[in-house]
Amino acid sequence: MDGPYPHVQHIHGGAAGVCPTPANDTNGDGIISVTEGAGGYGAIQTTLTTSGATTPAEGLNLELGGQGGTYSVQREITLDAATKASLESGTAVVVVHGLDPATAGVSTEVFSSPSDLNPDLPLGATSPALCGTLTATQMGAMPQGGADTGVAQETGTNTAALALGSGLVLAAAAGGAYMVRRSATKA
Repeated sequence: MDGPYPHVQHIHGGAAGVCPTPANDTNGDGIISVTEGAGGYGAIQTTLTTSGATTPAEGLNLELGGQGGTYSVQREITLDAATKASLESGTAVVVVHGLDPATAGVSTEVFSSPSDLNPDLPLGATSPALCGTLTATQMGAMPQGGADTGVAQETGTNTAALALGSGLVLAAAAGGAYMVRRSATKA
């Protein structure tokens, strides 16, 4: 639509906690649709938006998703009980949606066919582009200083860190580390 290509991102959960593989392309069109991949990663639990709400209802809000080839998001997101339960049970998965039409490897006809989530959007816009399973690990010691609330890229590596919310570190199989900050309040 002549604009920066959107990339809505979510923490999915409540399923097997795995990312789709080419075997999930059951109709053989060359694109794994959300319907084809959701059996492994589950429903949207938290939408990783650039601003505003982070509920599943924002899952297709292209205005709040990152757009273009490069963008930066720096914010703190409070996770709801369902997302926390998926993280603790090992079934949480981060999915970035929105294939690049230039590199999708499918015809324009297939890429532009209606999305299985919203027929007003092209299939390529809602299909998973990147996926990483999250694994909970306990930190050895409480970190000192303030929480890093942005994405940090280490020079010369493929590791990224995203502070989502102290005490629980999540490692994504796709090469990133996600830190969730929990605070305890005494009543």
